[in-house]
Amino acid sequence: MSFHLPSFIAIVLSYLLGSLSFAVIVSKSLGMADPRSYGSGNPGATNVLRSGNKGAALATLVLDALKGWLPVFVIRLIGPDLGMGMGTAALAGLAAFIGHLYPVFFGFKGGKGVATAAGVLVGIDWMLGLATGMSWVIIAFFFRYSSLASLVAAFFAPSFYLIGGGIAWPLNRTVLVTLVAISLLLIWRHRENIRRLAAGTESKLGANKKKE
Repeated sequence: MSFHLPSFIAIVLSYLLGSLSFAVIVSKSLGMADPRSYGSGNPGATNVLRSGNKGAALATLVLDALKGWLPVFVIRLIGPDLGMGMGTAALAGLAAFIGHLYPVFFGFKGGKGVATAAGVLVGIDWMLGLATGMSWVIIAFFFRYSSLASLVAAFFAPSFYLIGGGIAWPLNRTVLVTLVAISLLLIWRHRENIRRLAAGTESKLGANKKKE
């Protein structure tokens, strides 16, 4: 693939946008404790919820999702005029997701990326985002484990895309590879959760448990 400056710039900017850790930003702006200092220590909406401030958790969730959705949406909107297609949009979404996991502004110590990944999926196709989101909701509702729901959704996201390819949306190889990469990174970031799930010590949704 030849070098394409607009695509390179878009991907770099997407990474920088993803590097904005809104769990930390929202918490600090509201005078709350740093989410990296309690609960799971993960700077994400689920851990902010453990603080008891539902508004802060909701704001974190929405902003983290938006930073995954926005690059994909913008490139899909104006990218064709600059020589950027759906593949570039997906790669920009991946860059934003990686930015959330390894944010340059926060010492490369970020969250697990569930909300940001959801935003990327919605940006690629709202039906894909809805189907994957529903799989998360169903597992979370019945089992009360956010991590388990995220792992199941990570498995289903590329599966849904592959199954619906050519039917609900055009099948793009770069998009599929990107979704697989996001899913594998999500699973990797949840490796400690997987160990706790296996041991029966994973915290359930609604738990308000802080580190001593």
